[in-house]
Amino acid sequence: MGCQEAKIQTKMVMMNKVSGDDLFLNRLFSYLQEELVIPIESIQPIRKNVYLLQTSNQPVVIKGFNELGKLQIQKAFTSSLRQEGFTQSYTFQNLEMEPPLYLDGTFYGCLEYIPQSSRNPFSYGTEEERKDGLSLLGEFHQTTRKLSRRYQTVLKEYNLMVKWRERAARFINNVSIIKFFVQQEILNEIMEWADFSLKGLELENAFLKANEQAILHGDLAHHNMIRGLNNQLYMIDFDLISIGNPVCDYLQYCNRILPNLDWSLDELFKYEQIRPYLDNRGFLYALLFPTDIFREWNRLIKDRQYTSTFQVRQVLDLTVRQFFSRQSFVEQVKLLLKG
Repeated sequence: MGCQEAKIQTKMVMMNKVSGDDLFLNRLFSYLQEELVIPIESIQPIRKNVYLLQTSNQPVVIKGFNELGKLQIQKAFTSSLRQEGFTQSYTFQNLEMEPPLYLDGTFYGCLEYIPQSSRNPFSYGTEEERKDGLSLLGEFHQTTRKLSRRYQTVLKEYNLMVKWRERAARFINNVSIIKFFVQQEILNEIMEWADFSLKGLELENAFLKANEQAILHGDLAHHNMIRGLNNQLYMIDFDLISIGNPVCDYLQYCNRILPNLDWSLDELFKYEQIRPYLDNRGFLYALLFPTDIFREWNRLIKDRQYTSTFQVRQVLDLTVRQFFSRQSFVEQVKLLLKG
């Protein structure tokens, strides 16, 4: 076997090891081999449009964007974070040739790979992790306050009320399907929470503009914070960044961690970064909005995943299994609002 034939056979073996859409991954693998300035040995999907490349030097992450402008904004933003001293994230790597990487309608950027701890992966499962996440979020906002003016012309302003009204409207439109999984009495009460929350926010929405603006992360799911091998916590995935009041990120953080607190208002008061907001009527009204329930049902139905037992079970956990704990939480918050 000649040298060239051996290289071709090795390449095919590596490509055949890739799971998922083998045809597309093989094409992407071949394209990247031609376009990158360093040899790559294998490709592995991480999630949609995100891939891990093993190279002759070190691993690299490849991420796809449907618009070149979005890729360029994230390149600039992650570079700005690093220049301002925020090191708990990745930067983009200049490994590609000009023009930008582009295949099948998708632009690709090369990200610095952050090795993750397999022994101590991040989640919102413990108080220590929740506090670490809050600390990292605070450092992120401290940095992005310095950057908000610079990015005002390229990032949208976050409008909580518009987003939540649209999310509620889509949920109501989807009730004709959701009612086959959730009893009507529960759906009625969840929609009453949303209505009460939005009406209160119409009266108390000044708090959303009270503080100095920053760049918001916008997607504080636990998988967008990763624990490195050095035990350092890193923030990733800036697809939903926008300009706004940091309180909007803290509202989302509360919504993410409350299921781990069994929807206990007393437990939420223990977090010093959140405690001052709990004296604000607007923040309390916003805590009652069932944004997670609406988001997950809307996504499930949009993607037509309601035939998947696994996917439905996860959303039912939010909607039904946590219902009585959440109902108690709503009543406690309403008592605070009356006080």
